[in-house]
Amino acid sequence: MEQFAGKTRRIDADVPCGIGHVQLIRSFWSEPIDVVGIAHEHRLELALLPQPGAARGCFPDCWGPHRFERFGDLFLLPADQAVHAKSACRRQHSIVCSFFPEAVRSWFEDGLEWTDARLQASLDIASPVIRALLFRLGEEVRNPGFASAAMVELMAGQLAIELARYWTGVKEGKVTGGLRPSKLRLIDERLAAPSAPPSLRELAALCGCSVRHLTRAFRISRGRSIGSYICEWRINHAKRLLSSGDSIKSIAFSMGFTSPSNFSSTFRRVTGETPRQYRQQAGHGIDTH
Repeated sequence: MEQFAGKTRRIDADVPCGIGHVQLIRSFWSEPIDVVGIAHEHRLELALLPQPGAARGCFPDCWGPHRFERFGDLFLLPADQAVHAKSACRRQHSIVCSFFPEAVRSWFEDGLEWTDARLQASLDIASPVIRALLFRLGEEVRNPGFASAAMVELMAGQLAIELARYWTGVKEGKVTGGLRPSKLRLIDERLAAPSAPPSLRELAALCGCSVRHLTRAFRISRGRSIGSYICEWRINHAKRLLSSGDSIKSIAFSMGFTSPSNFSSTFRRVTGETPRQYRQQAGHGIDTH
């Protein structure tokens, strides 16, 4: 049993193989997840319990700190890539297969360049073959049979090859009609500016296009509406402000809401709790104004 700040982890099995190792892990959190970490191995994980609330991840060194995309129950965290993860999950059972980068590098035709499209695809791997293989590998580790070590070795190698095929099939050029990365960075930078959230008209002007084109192209690039993206950014920004000593009223007006009640209803609709409840849960005191 391992204990970290706000987290308890139990490793039920850890089986080595030539290109990495396979683990069965149970994790428990005492508070919502909001962590930044770097793995030095490629970490393929299948989460076996449903996650309450949307789990999201960000690669801050590549995307900037404000772009978060959805985590699926099957995902891969690339080696040596900083990942910022957020989730309301409090417990999780996982099958994890970690690969040494040097052991699998030769299987990737282009040297495994982590493009924007590949990073996004890593957070929600849409491959029934990889899912079934990882689940079968977990069953073998949980209930080893005849020649189990050899079987684990073979299945881990097959997983690595299937991952190589998956990544080489994710091409940046397959996404057409979306916004260029430079335009997406402009949007993220504007959202991060210390001022009221921008209108769609302002963002369209910033990108040199119409509002209609902006909304269509943004959905193609990010797989979600720009409205939901701005809303999520506003809520995350509100959470940071609620961690300060500012009153809820001043936070509401600084973020462009017409009233504190409007701010509270929006915050509650997205997070399931009021700003005051969030502040109390986070241990930042009570604001009655």
